[in-house]
Amino acid sequence: MKVLDLYQRANRMPVVGRGAFSLAFASKAPYFLTIAPSMVELRPNHAEVRVRKWWGTHNHIGTVHVIAIANGMEMAMGALAEATIPDRLRWIPKGMELEYLALSDSTMLATADTDPADWAGPGEVAVRVQATRRDGTVTVRGVIRLHVTERKRA
Repeated sequence: MKVLDLYQRANRMPVVGRGAFSLAFASKAPYFLTIAPSMVELRPNHAEVRVRKWWGTHNHIGTVHVIAIANGMEMAMGALAEATIPDRLRWIPKGMELEYLALSDSTMLATADTDPADWAGPGEVAVRVQATRRDGTVTVRGVIRLHVTERKRA
């Protein structure tokens, strides 16, 4: 079953289902579990992941560490890619560029976005990512670049 189908099924029971989906998806790349993520929204070309502010994500000054935020952005990007990519294509990350804009001193919302035309064929897809504080301030912004190729036929 596809990621988007699983998310939509889980969303029928928003609290329990969303939590179970988040745990299952994060388990596919266990380092995601270090940020206790929660998938907030998933649809083609868009994903949102909540990264809680708690001692496990803190840096030395008590704000959410940018690497924890980057993990949330990468989880959002991965979910978006799986929910969006045509069946004939596959993807793998090839790089990440981030700008640190402000302190991340609350629970964060990591978002990932693409345009439908980005997935037309093989090549590079630049996934736009950002992290936003509860007050609406964008604290981290960047791009995760994906290498997209045709799937090999069995």
